[in-house]
Amino acid sequence: MMIYKLILSTFDTKTILILTPRVVAIFFVFFQVLGMVLYPGGTIHDLSTNRYSFTSNFFSDMGAYQARNGDPNYLSMIFFSISLILVGGTFVLYYLVLPKIFGNNNRNYYLSWMGTIFAFGGSICLIGTGLTPTDLVFESHIFFANNIFHSFLVTSFFYSIVIFDTNILEKRYAIGYVVFFISILLYVGVLQFGPSASTGKSELIFQVVAQKLIVIVFFLTVFHQTFGFSKIQID
Repeated sequence: MMIYKLILSTFDTKTILILTPRVVAIFFVFFQVLGMVLYPGGTIHDLSTNRYSFTSNFFSDMGAYQARNGDPNYLSMIFFSISLILVGGTFVLYYLVLPKIFGNNNRNYYLSWMGTIFAFGGSICLIGTGLTPTDLVFESHIFFANNIFHSFLVTSFFYSIVIFDTNILEKRYAIGYVVFFISILLYVGVLQFGPSASTGKSELIFQVVAQKLIVIVFFLTVFHQTFGFSKIQID
């Protein structure tokens, strides 16, 4: 407890919960768009395409050492990696602070820490995804990429319970977090039981669009929560 308080005392809580997530979200979008623009081309089923296809290229294609059409992909890979490292580091701090905010009793404090522990795992997986080019270390990349969502599924479950119970945030923010949990649950179902992207073009589009949607929901949820935190007194 003393170590936790000492760590928290070195950071400004409002900056971590409000300003930093907003700034990093903007940088993430900027770096992803830049990576898409710089991506040479090629998809799983069509190596001849030019540039990035929003419906046929995974985010991870930007993180590959070599584009699917065979061209070097250095710049896109760098921006992809930087964006995920930034997000992973931000989430470590973000979820480190949350038990302090929502731990108004022992039950919520321990539930918050359960969610935070899995968030740390998800954050490590975000960084790992950015540092493992899919064409060089495929198995490691898939492990990290899939476990981002497995980890944050557990995180969103525990924090949905806590946010509903505390009344610290307005109920609409709690509902938003439940929607976040349901969205990740559905996407984990897609990962486990959905069609393989290698089967055909329609299956590839389904998987790519599903990935894009969950990432959008992910960041909208965090961005949405910052407005809730901006309305409450944070020490």
